[in-house]
Amino acid sequence: MDATEKAPERRGRKARRTRDTLARCAFELVLDHGLRSVTVEEIAQAADVDRRTFSRHFPNKEAAVLDSVRGDGDRINRALRARPAAEPPLTAYRRAVFDWLRDPAAEPWHTRPRIFDLLVMAEEEPTLYAAFHHIRVDAQEESVAILAARLAVDPRRDLRPAVAVAAGAGALLAAQAAWVRSGRPAALPEFVAQAFDALSAELLETPAEREAHHSTTEKSTPS
Repeated sequence: MDATEKAPERRGRKARRTRDTLARCAFELVLDHGLRSVTVEEIAQAADVDRRTFSRHFPNKEAAVLDSVRGDGDRINRALRARPAAEPPLTAYRRAVFDWLRDPAAEPWHTRPRIFDLLVMAEEEPTLYAAFHHIRVDAQEESVAILAARLAVDPRRDLRPAVAVAAGAGALLAAQAAWVRSGRPAALPEFVAQAFDALSAELLETPAEREAHHSTTEKSTPS
């Protein structure tokens, strides 16, 4: 590789380092001082760059603060692509989420320093919550495309991929909200399991149908 080919690579690495530094500074400053007390100029100054450089990488401070969690959706989607083709869509999504939680090479939220604090703040700050929602929507759109490809369908005509992702992402969102409210940083996998377990036929049954189902199950269970 000659010098002409190496130059864009060096610029790319430098830009990535600058973005990472800005994201780290935004994360630390906001968690230390609060979202409303920190300005874009202060984040740029902490990263030793100017405001214009910040704006080349992020549209606002919320996006910079949340940059560290944007990659989580990408990792879930990589795990989803790797799931066996024979798995039903929702099963594949659930197992992809647990593959992400168990991946030692990329720390999930419940083991990453201060991410719990960040998500608690996101629940309290509307602009931060909105930015986090936007990140989730981007990841879910990619998940729909992945499941549509697995099923060999057009997601604009076949609703199954979108429904599966909406259900799975909803379960993950419910688990995250319960996790944040619990005050138990290590408990995310437990809440995720509970949320996905709730996606069962019981949610579609009437109380009478549910009672009949349990009665039949108890009668068929050997004593």
